Amino acid sequence: MPAAALVSFRLGGPDGVSVAASQWAEALQEMGWSVLTVAGSGPVDVIVPGLAWPAVTDPAPEEVAAAVEGCDVVLVENLCSLPLHPAASAAVAAARQGRPTILHHYDLPWERERFRGSGWSPPDDPAWAHVVINQLAARALAERGVAATVEPLRIDPAWAAVGQRQRAREVLGVADDERLVLQPTRAIPRKRVADGLALAAAADATYWLTGLTEEGFEAGLATILDDPPTRVIRGVEEHGLTMPDAYAAADGVVLTSAWEGFGLPLLEAAVARRPLAVRRYPVAADLERAHGFAWLPVDDGLAMRSAIDHPDRGSLDRNEALVRDCFNVSALPSRLAAILEGVL
Repeated sequence: MPAAALVSFRLGGPDGVSVAASQWAEALQEMGWSVLTVAGSGPVDVIVPGLAWPAVTDPAPEEVAAAVEGCDVVLVENLCSLPLHPAASAAVAAARQGRPTILHHYDLPWERERFRGSGWSPPDDPAWAHVVINQLAARALAERGVAATVEPLRIDPAWAAVGQRQRAREVLGVADDERLVLQPTRAIPRKRVADGLALAAAADATYWLTGLTEEGFEAGLATILDDPPTRVIRGVEEHGLTMPDAYAAADGVVLTSAWEGFGLPLLEAAVARRPLAVRRYPVAADLERAHGFAWLPVDDGLAMRSAIDHPDRGSLDRNEALVRDCFNVSALPSRLAAILEGVL
């Protein structure tokens, strides 16, 4: 049985990288591969502390090599894409030099304001393949002499079906007639939490922010939530709930990010049949042009309120069908087979 290792800073959580990596692992297993997960933190098979971000220590290439010993291919999940922990990126690159490796990029340095001008680029090697999650990233890498395959994020169309609306709203203390707007993101600067809160308030809805506070945004978030214009709910697992529960409980979804490499909520909201307000960050705008998604603006709370009170079933049908036909996780095994063929 061929063996693959998935390597990242952290795996097994609700973030987009972990979710997509889990899908890749399941697809590989469906293809007859054994899968080993390696990360600095998370519920994984092998913990290499030096891979964790935020960084506590630096890993040695020998540690990484030992962790993935015996694997036929290594899939590096966003760990070599940004200069978040350069020592970890360098250790992984050194350990995999000349060996079959797929660098799976979700974000690239020139896409993030704080990394522009850093001069840092993902490492490359003739034995490696690069996979990105949007066309913009593929074009940018090509301009830098690196060929990349585009493999967008995907979702199981039935993903949201297990969500329990009534139970979730009872746990949260949300009344039957209370509008609930979900922001299914972390609390970090580029997610523009203040704008999500403002939309919920303008829609006369409770605001639910699910993710952790990271990247030093604790003080910024505290200021935003000091005197909120509407009721605020935080967290998901703390309430004994899942993300499908969150979408089931919500009446509308907002994604106010200034930048996303893709934006998993675009797919999640569609299969959950919830109206979605989106800031047209570059990748979202590209997807909207290419596929014709029906999304709301992020600065129109009245439009969200109307979409909640009077659902546009035609738009919800269209978004759901687009995801089912173009972003279905069932296509992943065949897509991965083609990518693996290029490095093995």
